[in-house]
Amino acid sequence: MPPIAETIETPPPGLATLRRFLVYLWPADAPALRIRVVLALLLVLIAKATTLIMPFAYKAAIDRMVPGMEKGAAIAIALVAAYAGARFAGVLFDNLRNTIFERVGQDATRHLAVHVFRHLHDLSLRFHLERRTGAVSKVIERGTKSIDTMLYFLLFNIAPTIIELTAVSVIFWVKFGFGLVAATLAMVALYIAFTRAVTDWRAQLRVTMNDLDTGAVAKAVDSLLNYETVKYFSAEDREAARYGRAAKGYADAAVKSENSLAWLNIGQSFVTNLMMAGAMGFTVWGWSKGRFTTGDVVLVNTLLAQLFRPLDMLGMVYRTIRQGLIDMGAMFALIDTPAEIVDAPGAPPLAVSQGVVRFENVAFHYDPDRAILHGIDFEVPAGGTLAVVGPSGAGKSTLARLLFRFYDVTGGRIMIDGQDIRAVAQSSLRAAIGIVPQDTVLFNDSIGYNIAYGRDGATQAEVEGAARGAAIHGFIASLPDQYDARVGERGLKLSGGEKQRVAIARTLLKNPPILILDEATSALDSRTEGEIQTTLCAVEAGRTTIVIAHRLSTIADADQIIVLEAGRIVERGTHAELLRRDGLYAEMWTRQAAEAEEEAVAAE
Repeated sequence: MPPIAETIETPPPGLATLRRFLVYLWPADAPALRIRVVLALLLVLIAKATTLIMPFAYKAAIDRMVPGMEKGAAIAIALVAAYAGARFAGVLFDNLRNTIFERVGQDATRHLAVHVFRHLHDLSLRFHLERRTGAVSKVIERGTKSIDTMLYFLLFNIAPTIIELTAVSVIFWVKFGFGLVAATLAMVALYIAFTRAVTDWRAQLRVTMNDLDTGAVAKAVDSLLNYETVKYFSAEDREAARYGRAAKGYADAAVKSENSLAWLNIGQSFVTNLMMAGAMGFTVWGWSKGRFTTGDVVLVNTLLAQLFRPLDMLGMVYRTIRQGLIDMGAMFALIDTPAEIVDAPGAPPLAVSQGVVRFENVAFHYDPDRAILHGIDFEVPAGGTLAVVGPSGAGKSTLARLLFRFYDVTGGRIMIDGQDIRAVAQSSLRAAIGIVPQDTVLFNDSIGYNIAYGRDGATQAEVEGAARGAAIHGFIASLPDQYDARVGERGLKLSGGEKQRVAIARTLLKNPPILILDEATSALDSRTEGEIQTTLCAVEAGRTTIVIAHRLSTIADADQIIVLEAGRIVERGTHAELLRRDGLYAEMWTRQAAEAEEEAVAAE
């Protein structure tokens, strides 16, 4: 198999990512959300207009607070009240805007998260074997969380800041001349250029920090998923040291990132205060020459203070948007990962009339340099049982994966009732096949949920009927919570035999015409194996069955047995025929019989 990837490759952020993101801002199939966006933007304009009115009310009040105008105190008080009212209105409109827009942001996040989640299930088994679950989940988490933040900052910070800067420039031009406008725009341009340059530098540090964070999380998840293996080898300290090295790398990168933030804040503060000092100095000079009133000084101060407030956030906004583009770029890279196994255009559903399974000269490889199967050819008649045996690595379980179409064959074809499985819809193909695997992995939910997973919409009576068929209903009924009892992570609260019976019950509920038993009892003790085997024999009745077996005693009654070695069929026949042939099967039988006899003697 190809090596496991440690991280998800992150493409550089850009306009392409932004364009893909904006689709979620203006959903074509949701007019109600579009109306919310329009209303939110109108409230942005109203709030900004209200904010721009405040300095003029403040200026008018100050201009009336000069000697000789004491009789106009009532007007000054009214203007101060208007100033306070405008401040409140600005806050009111901003919060109404957020309330209206919140649904847009949450729906965008939800739709994108569901899209990614569904696409991940469409990807091939090869993809999931090559990726670490922790790394993929971290990429999805970062990408979806960035959606709401990106929407907020683009609409309610950058756009209003541009509007306010334009309005302030017009006001300065009309009241104070082009010089103050030019100086203001020059300092804003310097501020933006400095912020972008430093933030781009910090973005590289952030990418490194994210990669190290993803790697640390992936190692932690991998270690916890393999909890038993860690315990088996007393490797707790080794795993802690391994995770500690990954965490230290992240911590070092985080320190560099935070230190760079300090330099960014210092530079931004220098530019903004230099701008304030220059503009205020110019206005005071004009007042001393009689060109401006005291209120004009207050007007300039208030307008600049209001402009500085969003500008002070510009660095954070730019960093957030750039980081959001990086995070969403990684998530869109997942979305853009092509599905290896896809339905043919207009593929019809599989029509199963008898359940005849045929492998016709099938060849397969995971890697072109390493062939797994060579010219596999066999047929399982309707209702028949075919057993597949052979040494480890012979390609037995690969047959099941190909029949489920987790991979496509690289040569030959697989047919069910004469239909090439590549020509039918995957969903219908998998609906027709049931499997009881060697290693049954259960959802961390109730026993009832895990059995009901076999068929969507199954009733409680049907679930219990399947449990009875798998001879596990009595055990479940003895539990305090019965079918609501939790099975734990990967079903670890259940024994091996209990997990196998849950898997059998799930398959019985699915009721497929074709059944695969992939070494379903090889990991169990002899007594449990015998009990499960009796149940499996009942399950096989009336179904076309392929049994992949390690213990030959479990398949002696099969209609046909094929023996695989190095991806080739080296023997085929019934149990008796293969023993008479005295080949590989007979050798395996003799060896397993001797091992069973030794175990029996040891048990005595």
